[in-house]
This record gives sequence, structure tokens and C-alpha cells, in this order.
Amino acid sequence: MASMIARRTFSTSTRRMAAQVDANLKAETKRNPELYILGGVMCAALGGAGLYFGRTPTQSTSESPVNMSKGSMPWETGSESGKYQYHPGGDPANAPKDAPSAVNVVVVPDVDLPKRLHDKYNKWGKDGY
Repeated sequence: MASMIARRTFSTSTRRMAAQVDANLKAETKRNPELYILGGVMCAALGGAGLYFGRTPTQSTSESPVNMSKGSMPWETGSESGKYQYHPGGDPANAPKDAPSAVNVVVVPDVDLPKRLHDKYNKWGKDGY
């Protein structure tokens, strides 16, 4: 009995709300007909973005894989410098080169400063840096 009452109550209330929402939508679109154009533009934009990202998904990084040479791991070669090796240009025919360090690379800008400004603003090699 309770299920019949609940079913009757919820079915009529959803029908009542659906009719009210439908009437509100019709009244809004009569007042603002540009909503049809805006809705079409938004659907086209979102559909185009979905099509674009569905066919060409984005990547988390822009790194390209580099082929490492055989036995290039520092523990395999027994080298004490601890440098990895790679083939320049990814071509195994090229002789392996030492990979640049990601930690100890220093970028020196090509700037001419007077000595007093260089001493004031250059923090390289000073205590605390």
C-alpha cells in the first residue's frame, strides 16, 4: 500500500514539475529568442572541442624519446663521472656522447654590467645561495 502511494505521489509531482519547467522554458525563449543562436554556437564550440581533443589528445609533456646507447648506464660502464650517454640526433650510427647534467647546468647570461652592479646582484658562489 505504501509503495502505491509513494509511486503515485512521485509520478504526479515529477509530471507537475516537468510541465512547469517546460512552460518556463517556452516563456524564456519567447522573451529572449537569441538564446537559440547562443545555444547553437555553444553546441558547435563544445562539439568542435570534443572532436579536436578526441582525435588529437593532449600530452602531459612535450618531451621526445631519445635512444640511449647500449651500455650507457654509468654503473654498466664503470665510469666514475656518472654520466649517461646518448646517440646525437637519435641515430645509432653516431658515436655516443655524454648527456648534459640536469642538476649542474649553469646558464650564464650575456649581459655586460659594471663591476659594482655585478658584485651587488650576482649571488652565485656567495654564502646562503
